[in-house]
Amino acid sequence: MSSQSIRFIRRHPVAAYFCLTFAISWTGALLVAAPHLIRHEPLPKTTGILMFPAMLFGPAVSSVILTRIVDGESGLGELLSRIVLARVPMRWYATLLLPPVTILTILLLMKHLISPAYAPNRFFVGVLFGIPAGIFEEIGWTGYAFPKMRSAANGLVPAILLGLLWSLWHLPVVNFLGAAVPHGAYWFAFFMAFAIAMTAMRVLIAWIYTNTKSVFLAQLMHISSTGSLVVFSPPVSAGQEARWYALYGAALWVGVLIVGVTAGERFTRAR
Repeated sequence: MSSQSIRFIRRHPVAAYFCLTFAISWTGALLVAAPHLIRHEPLPKTTGILMFPAMLFGPAVSSVILTRIVDGESGLGELLSRIVLARVPMRWYATLLLPPVTILTILLLMKHLISPAYAPNRFFVGVLFGIPAGIFEEIGWTGYAFPKMRSAANGLVPAILLGLLWSLWHLPVVNFLGAAVPHGAYWFAFFMAFAIAMTAMRVLIAWIYTNTKSVFLAQLMHISSTGSLVVFSPPVSAGQEARWYALYGAALWVGVLIVGVTAGERFTRAR
């Protein structure tokens, strides 16, 4: 790497992270899909599933590379300590219940008030899908990007921006998430509902990290979120899926509102 590139990265560590992360992840997704795209074939569901693990290298690899360049060896050690050594008060582990409880509440209400089709699924092995996503992604999003984006006075706005970019990062595989595959005419509606939910979840993860300095707890929250979505997502139509994701996102934003009122823009707990 040239000295000019290193100087640019050190001057713009956040921009460098997003450029490198998107480049690695989207290239990985493209390589997985390329054989079908070359033959002008529709992408099978298995390809969509394989695209996601290929994308996970982006946040993890870019954060390690950039931490070494920007913060040196000591920065890598400090990042590792926030993953394995951070001490977290036990009460913060209760936040891990937020995704499954919220998803189940939304789906059960919709089942009784709208349609039995919204009955929660019970694909419990699906929690395994959340483990690699949480472990690898949060090394980058929480371990590297958010600490460099937030300021002492404001964590809320950077967290929202990070959430929007995180949602966009999912774009290559977003049409393969959930039960409705593909989403067809409802693709944009589903992506917007997905972005609403994921941006709110990113704000909540940022709030947890601000108060605990634990990347490990952020990883667990991500695992809880992704795992719960895979486990409980009902096998509904594309339009129905977009609808329940939107309601789930709205419920999460209620949680964000509560955090904003009680903790303020800095995310520090009210005294």
